[in-house]
Amino acid sequence: MEYPQPAPARPSWFKWMSSATLATTMAITAPNFTPSAQAIPFQDLIFRGIQVIQLSNLSSREEQALGEQIHRNLQQQGMKLHRGQALNQYVTRIGQRLVDAGARRRIPYIFQVVDDDSVNAYATMGGRVYVTTGLIAAADNEAQLASVIGHEIGHIERQHLVKQIRKTMIAQGLATAVTGSNRSQVANIGISLLVSRPQGRADEFEADSEGLRILREADYASSAMPNFMRKLLNPGRQTPTFLSTHPAVPDRIVRLEDEIRSGPKNECDRTPTLASCGLNQARYRQLIGRR
Repeated sequence: MEYPQPAPARPSWFKWMSSATLATTMAITAPNFTPSAQAIPFQDLIFRGIQVIQLSNLSSREEQALGEQIHRNLQQQGMKLHRGQALNQYVTRIGQRLVDAGARRRIPYIFQVVDDDSVNAYATMGGRVYVTTGLIAAADNEAQLASVIGHEIGHIERQHLVKQIRKTMIAQGLATAVTGSNRSQVANIGISLLVSRPQGRADEFEADSEGLRILREADYASSAMPNFMRKLLNPGRQTPTFLSTHPAVPDRIVRLEDEIRSGPKNECDRTPTLASCGLNQARYRQLIGRR
């Protein structure tokens, strides 16, 4: 859960690419800031005897509250939201098109732009999805940006971060229950996981498949997802700074292209058009230029 600039530098975000193989995972990666000392190590956030919420039975409302707490903590730790109204509205329109077409969970999704030149995207829980200005600039068209957002929605749909937090708490011998008084501490555990833990192989493939399904059902060109990954693998780009070694992006591209060939087709897969399928590069550059 965690997921280039025109200059010859590789993206520092993409969970889609791994540092060892020029691939990392398109899962949640950490935003481009350093957590405060209070957030690391996360064991220090949980005082002796604390009871932490029953994450295995987390309601949608509780998940949204925890996602909101993570949002506040991220801002306190240095995440800067982009203030341009037009760009935020544009990203929200793309996100809502995806949610309306393909999301299965009935939760309110919130899409926000982070002011950061690095190429990154991440989702927390309760419907919160973030994309950086660097990622928006790196995409060639709306469909490529939508493919990243769809992948992040996939992580939320499958509750990958919730499961990671629960697994971490069990490994640390913590009870599983969260109240309002300790929600901030639990939120910081989630932030620490975003910063320090790459998504697992199964989660990444699952989010890829879910994102592809959502992209297809929203009538975007399905090819945009593997095409954007392939673009970020081009030689001459800087290796991502965060560590994630599985699954390698070439493996993910192969699986996605197999799914596109063998899976159902939308109109854009059969007869792609620039305007309706999100492939108009000139229009995209015009829209994202309104910052």
